[in-house]
Amino acid sequence: MSGILIVEDEDIEREFLETIVAKEVGQTSDIWTCITGNQAIELAKEKRPNIIFMDILIPEKDGLSALKIIKTFLPDVKVIVLSAFSDFSYAQKAIELNVNKYLLKPANPREIIVSLRELIESSAVEEQPEPAYQGFINEAIQFIQQRYTEPLTLEVVSAHVFMTPQYFSRVFKKEVGQSYTDYVNGLRVKHACLLLKETDYPSYRISSECGFNDPSYFNRVFCNQMSLTPIKYRKQQS
Repeated sequence: MSGILIVEDEDIEREFLETIVAKEVGQTSDIWTCITGNQAIELAKEKRPNIIFMDILIPEKDGLSALKIIKTFLPDVKVIVLSAFSDFSYAQKAIELNVNKYLLKPANPREIIVSLRELIESSAVEEQPEPAYQGFINEAIQFIQQRYTEPLTLEVVSAHVFMTPQYFSRVFKKEVGQSYTDYVNGLRVKHACLLLKETDYPSYRISSECGFNDPSYFNRVFCNQMSLTPIKYRKQQS
């Protein structure tokens, strides 16, 4: 794994965590520490850890605000939040950010070690199978290309290749280079262009023929991808 980032502004707590983590992971992982929210964001960008210990009450930017930014460029990072607050609102915000563990201070060493081991094992499992899933992604692409004109949901495709929707979505984006939705919409817009050029179908029918269940959504997607409306595209082709 790439490394572990510890974000804690109290010296004793930070050194305590670093000692426990270092003893657990040994030489198998790098460990970085910092004390502020802004430092956490910069270190996360530079080092790209796959596990973060995040205190909530830290200088410059609180831990949850920093984490919200970090999640935009490290969406799969595993996070253990350490908080002196048992207030439900903090836990709720942590849940919304897909935090893996929420530990109340003072957390005992055993609790920290168990949580860390769970996340290390989870990361290892996710990293190990991904190359083997390339065949499943190829099968999914073939399935999509055959049925993209139907109301084809992520859940239907992921079930076809026996993967959970969340994991399929992540692996698909990694292998294909774009999200499932963007890929399917690209196929649908390409088909819409053909229909606009070769038929006189109204826009709502073309929307349906291409697998969109909402004509207004079809128009938005078409405009985003083609930089003009379906009507203007048809005029250009005439």
